[in-house]
Amino acid sequence: MEVLLFVTGLTVAFVGTLAGSGGLIGMPMMLLLGIPVHTSIATAKFSNIISSLSSFVYLLKDRKITMKECLPIVPLAVAGGLAGAFLSDKIDPEVLEWMAFFFLLGALLLSVLKRNKTEKSAEDHKLPFGKLFLISSYDGLFGPGQATLLMYTYIRHGFSYLKTVALTRFQTFISCLGAFFMYLINGHVDWMTAVPFALGALIGAQLSVRLASKISIKQAGILLNIITLILIIQVGFRLFL
Repeated sequence: MEVLLFVTGLTVAFVGTLAGSGGLIGMPMMLLLGIPVHTSIATAKFSNIISSLSSFVYLLKDRKITMKECLPIVPLAVAGGLAGAFLSDKIDPEVLEWMAFFFLLGALLLSVLKRNKTEKSAEDHKLPFGKLFLISSYDGLFGPGQATLLMYTYIRHGFSYLKTVALTRFQTFISCLGAFFMYLINGHVDWMTAVPFALGALIGAQLSVRLASKISIKQAGILLNIITLILIIQVGFRLFL
């Protein structure tokens, strides 16, 4: 099972870094292997801490982003991650899947019906703190689809694709760090599951972040729409059938 978890973690991080929603690949696989839902979420949080930090550090060293641009995200990502994880034991897993379905459907419709804002200089960006807090809360609560929602949000507010990837990785790292702390103290962490999954995610993240520099903002939008449509069909199939 460890090899399967490793390969799944690699795939999840590779897809998740480029277009988000890797969790909608990893979560069904872990549940299929008989891993309890809260342990699966905790495993995803741990792997995201490792993979997101590694890909963010790569982009930071490559000067695609600065810490000054990222620091305003920290308080809302921490608060959102903690709040979501705190609520996770109180909400039925099927309700969380319905949330993922409607969030992704809404993001896809917005992308198709409205044009993204043109790219701006760093000084002109205004972060949508309310939206970012809600997405971080959802990340702590459940997670699948979270990175796609973040990428839609950043791209729609005029960030370049590489900055969007960097900010999404950074916010994911912070919110997952806060959420994982809650899952750990609530006894939902199984290290035999979390470690091989995280090792695969680390490699997947490093592979994908190197590919990201070759993707244009137009290609990124197409990739996001395709991935989101596939995931909506996948989640909808489980919910309606």
